[in-house]
Amino acid sequence: MQTNISNTNIRLYAKERDDADFLSSYRDKFLFPQHQGKDVIYLCGNSLGLQPKNAIEYFVQELNDWAEYGVEGHFKSKRPWFSYHHFFTKSLATLVGAKETEVVAMNTLTVNLHLLMLSFYRPTKQRYKIIMEAGAFPSDMYAVETQVKMHGLNPEDAIIEIAPAKGEHCITQEAIEEAIKKHKNKVALVLFGGVNYYTGQYFDIKQIVELAHRVGAYAGFDLAHAVGNKVLHLHDWKVDFACWCTYKYLNSGPGAVGGIFVQEKHTKDENIFRLGGWWGHDEKTRFKMKKGFKPTKNASSWQMSNAQILNMAAHRASLDIFDEVGMNKLAEKSLHLTAYAEFLLKQITHLKFEIITPSNPIERGCQLSLLFKSKGKEVFEALQKNGVVADWREPNVIRIAPVPLYNSFEDVYTFCEIMKHVK
Repeated sequence: MQTNISNTNIRLYAKERDDADFLSSYRDKFLFPQHQGKDVIYLCGNSLGLQPKNAIEYFVQELNDWAEYGVEGHFKSKRPWFSYHHFFTKSLATLVGAKETEVVAMNTLTVNLHLLMLSFYRPTKQRYKIIMEAGAFPSDMYAVETQVKMHGLNPEDAIIEIAPAKGEHCITQEAIEEAIKKHKNKVALVLFGGVNYYTGQYFDIKQIVELAHRVGAYAGFDLAHAVGNKVLHLHDWKVDFACWCTYKYLNSGPGAVGGIFVQEKHTKDENIFRLGGWWGHDEKTRFKMKKGFKPTKNASSWQMSNAQILNMAAHRASLDIFDEVGMNKLAEKSLHLTAYAEFLLKQITHLKFEIITPSNPIERGCQLSLLFKSKGKEVFEALQKNGVVADWREPNVIRIAPVPLYNSFEDVYTFCEIMKHVK
């Protein structure tokens, strides 16, 4: 996408866009760290989102109910703890394009990935390979490596990593298709991140699912950097399973509860193996305390334990905001905000860097990754000293994320002005 503005009007453009921005008032719903008495330029929502101001009210409500009711809060509190996870289902379903029976808030990201792989990675002598992106987030790499080893397989044989072509930074759809076709008789699972954490590349989830299913494999996704960032249609795309964290774009706090999606046909299939836990057992008979795990016929059957109430309180606070705004409006603003950042960054020529995130807005969210040929760490430290919160990734990448929910066009302009003056 091209931003049609001249260099002389870039600040005016930012002000005009902010003045006309329907979402500008939502900035006031978040707490910004301070630098010299002013809000920082916070461009790190792809690592940890800002705190919603109303989160404290949600925490206090649960603390008050705990104080008043003790154990009876499971059924008497304002939002009974016994069924607390149900308060998220409608919001999460809307957020990821799912049916309410296909989603649940539970555990944390990597725990959920392991639980889902136990269900959907069931290697046989014939089908045992996992195809994934090279350079996935380490937790995904470690999870896949240890799952393979658990089945007595050699990771070097069982794991197929698709890397960018030499001299490139992103993976082409053609390379993914070629790898799946090449290993079609041996692949059991295709597992990708929705958005690559390092480059910010967004993968064509729908197409990957179709390719995987065509060769008889499951398709699963780590949506840590995609949920709350991209418009998703997991049910319609026929994704088999997905998991995500909620502390990035979903602003639910450090170590916040994760979430999962499981395609409807799998939730109803009792033959799909899942580890049994009390909270995954049929709610109607849960308190009868009998032997024999009887999973609920929805995604909740993958739950292990009762909800982490205090942990989940901030998640409710944030999702209420997403319910008000909707992903379509966020995605529309993100398109323009990220394009504006890209346009301004390309005007900075004295610093030796390139943007390795795809220029095509269809292939990215709101993240831009800047690969420095030299002085990257010095630039990052200079940004910090000037009140910009970005993210450093070894060996030489600065990631920025102009988040549409609370970042402004003026934020982007000020950040780039600071970049211009870094020597």
